[in-house]
Amino acid sequence: MSRYVKHLKKDAILSNILVKKIEIPISNSSISVSLMNAVVSQQLNTQVAAIIWNRFLSLYAHQTPSCRQVLDTPIETLRSVGLSEAKANYIKSVAAFCIEQKKAIQEIDHLSDEEVIDLLTQIKGVGVWTVQMLLMFTLGRVDVFAPDDGGIQQAMAALYDLDKSDKRTLKKKMIEISENWKPYRTYACLHLWRWKDASS
Repeated sequence: MSRYVKHLKKDAILSNILVKKIEIPISNSSISVSLMNAVVSQQLNTQVAAIIWNRFLSLYAHQTPSCRQVLDTPIETLRSVGLSEAKANYIKSVAAFCIEQKKAIQEIDHLSDEEVIDLLTQIKGVGVWTVQMLLMFTLGRVDVFAPDDGGIQQAMAALYDLDKSDKRTLKKKMIEISENWKPYRTYACLHLWRWKDASS
């Protein structure tokens, strides 16, 4: 039994869904591209987000675009692949920030999770959830909890019989429960997502 499974099994409720060990699916994308992808995915289901992201990459012959290439792409062109005007501007904001803060981006592996969140949420259109996804799936951080994630909320509400009517109270209870999962909260999230997808 892996160390994280042994630890998370101390939670009797979570233990029921720890059926099979999970590895964190770490992307090999750059910070800038990962953030752009996350912006595209905001408030969209996975399938629709993947279609729009593929169209976005088609603008650059399906090669990973540089930040300069993205900045040089007209808003109208970005919108033509299905992006809203707001998201098109957010993607440009990501590109501009990653150029301006190149040194900080290069040293991001040396920052704590909280420092990464503080750094990247300076970008317009990039919120805490977006950075948490980057921490998990690009930087491979093992102790990230995303209480604003709809899937995590649904899974925990169902498993722990939490009231979903008051979002503030729901999030507070979720965070309290997740304290027991430290330092493996990312793995707990992965299992919650998998359980929700299998149950829906």
